[in-house]
Amino acid sequence: MGNYDDIINLPHHESTKHPKMPASDRAAQFLPFAALTGHDAAVREAARLTDARMIPDEDRKEELDDRLQMLREQMMQRPTAAITYFVSDARKDGGSYLTVTGVIGKIDETGQQIIMENGSVIPMNDIYEIDSPVFNNPET
Repeated sequence: MGNYDDIINLPHHESTKHPKMPASDRAAQFLPFAALTGHDAAVREAARLTDARMIPDEDRKEELDDRLQMLREQMMQRPTAAITYFVSDARKDGGSYLTVTGVIGKIDETGQQIIMENGSVIPMNDIYEIDSPVFNNPET
């Protein structure tokens, strides 16, 4: 006869004072300890790259003004355009360049912005490039 033969077949004890812990909480006890909470996020943020803002020269500014004027003249025909503009990063220096393509809904001179039909709002001072079929064939 073995040392534990008298208890080997008894049912597992269930406490009446403490409720059974869910399996997800039991597994969490064995997760690695993060001594530096937020450290991984801070390292990822520091490693995230941003673009420097490119300042257009006078020739490019003049070209952008000409292209905006051509689009203004074509507003009744609902012109499409691909507009690349700079978006500043909220957390660090620099930002990124986004390109929005679609039908121009409104050119707001007072607010200095272009409002696309898809709801995108593009500040005119942040525009770096505008491309549109209007520039290839201004009569249409």
